[in-house]
Amino acid sequence: MKENRRAVAMAGALVIVGMIAGMLSVVPVIEESNYLALIPAHENQIIVGAVSQFIMIPAYVGFALYLYPTLRKVNEALSLGFLGFRMVAATFHFIGVILLPLFLVLGQEFTQAGASGAAHLETLGELLRTARDFVNHVALIISLGLGDLLLFGILYRSRLVPRWLSVWGLVGAGSAILASFLVLVGLTDVVTPVYLAINAPLALQSLVMAIWLIARGFDTRTWAAAHEPEARRG
Repeated sequence: MKENRRAVAMAGALVIVGMIAGMLSVVPVIEESNYLALIPAHENQIIVGAVSQFIMIPAYVGFALYLYPTLRKVNEALSLGFLGFRMVAATFHFIGVILLPLFLVLGQEFTQAGASGAAHLETLGELLRTARDFVNHVALIISLGLGDLLLFGILYRSRLVPRWLSVWGLVGAGSAILASFLVLVGLTDVVTPVYLAINAPLALQSLVMAIWLIARGFDTRTWAAAHEPEARRG
């Protein structure tokens, strides 16, 4: 029981680590209109962003690994699905890390290029920026969102956390997937008030759940009591 409690608390701590790293992974210079000209003077933003996004990989995967031993007792298939989506998301995180240093290369080339070469580099820069947005805000978020739907479905069924927290997570995950779909079809851009507002429910729920897991952990006794009759019949 103590080992389970520590594992769940570690999972909650990793959520907070991932959220902090996520905030540090934002690279403001890339959102500027003349970002290629500004990048050489803001290389530290690129480096900090890449390192921070890399830190998110073990934080996101570790969260699932710490919870998996408990979740599989409720539903092994859905637990494997949740873990699998976290692995897929980790792959997209890694791609996002790789894409960031390419902006440094483009920025250096842009400062050395003449007027004719600058236009070509601007086109490449827009393609790279769009690719990064699709990786980070579409493919990554959708894979995380689908996994979260499985996670909160398990938690809702098992009552390992209060059902209001699970329902909040289901709504938040659905909203995050919707936001990514809107970005994909071009109805909104990333880092806009609309996009941030749609993602806000899941972000707030993640913080509340992290604190809950650290402070209270899973209510395994309630789940065990609810399934005790099934165990006796078995």
